[in-house]
Amino acid sequence: MPALADLAVGIAPIAGGLALGAAAGYLKGPDVRKTIKQDMELLDRVPPEEVERRAELQRSIDSRIDDLVATVNRYRPLRRAAASYRGGLRDILLFICAILFTGVWWSVDHHKDSWLPMFVVLILISVWAAGYLFSALRRSLLGFRQRKG
Repeated sequence: MPALADLAVGIAPIAGGLALGAAAGYLKGPDVRKTIKQDMELLDRVPPEEVERRAELQRSIDSRIDDLVATVNRYRPLRRAAASYRGGLRDILLFICAILFTGVWWSVDHHKDSWLPMFVVLILISVWAAGYLFSALRRSLLGFRQRKG
């Protein structure tokens, strides 16, 4: 069992990095526009004599285009809100997670070779996150003051 715990502690920074990478948008969905373009090229290749097949493919393309337009219209307000977001909650959560992970790392055996460098990096990340947190708090307080006064 101790070997399993060592493995889990060793994998934790890597898993955290993978989660951060996934959250940063490296995982992308299918490219709908590319699929529509491929289907339109396929429609051009279908002989004009195959009226039923061409009509069915055209309906499929039209349906995808309609879905794409509906999706763009539905998520436009969300994109506007995301563009105006200043990141206050994100900064708070980042700071809390950095502090918690530093606390978890403190409980790891201090005699490991990687303990001190990782602990120093975690302290630096915590200080960096605190800087962003205080910047967000300052921005919020100034905005609150301007709205109030």
